[in-house]
Amino acid sequence: MHGIVISINISENKGTTKKAIEEAYIIENYGIEGDAHAGSHWNRQISLLAIESIEKMKEKGISLNYGDFAENITTVGIDLLSLPVGTKIQIGECILEITQHGKKCHSKCEIFKIVGDCIMPREGVFAKVLKGGKIKVGEIINII
Repeated sequence: MHGIVISINISENKGTTKKAIEEAYIIENYGIEGDAHAGSHWNRQISLLAIESIEKMKEKGISLNYGDFAENITTVGIDLLSLPVGTKIQIGECILEITQHGKKCHSKCEIFKIVGDCIMPREGVFAKVLKGGKIKVGEIINII
């Protein structure tokens, strides 16, 4: 099973939607350079969300952009929720380790207010960075 990176997203502040960028530099044991959620102090250095999850919200008639759920990496073709904690994935030269499925959501965060729901607590996957480097939109995601 493999997937593809269809969007890379960053924001300057936590609890907000993220803007899409074409490529990013991922820092070992930190996260994506320039993203508010990056930091060596926790296991949620990078967040991933499948387009398949986002499509469920679009079916409700909500117009959405990549990064609206504050995901760092939007994927297609890989069942993120089926990857057990501890699974290692490779994107380009970077290696991430899945550390958490879902999370507690901020109470009525900006994302919830804009979108009307937040799927990150249910379907988001979080990872820490084992090996950094550059990633680009369109790169393959492999389980290693």
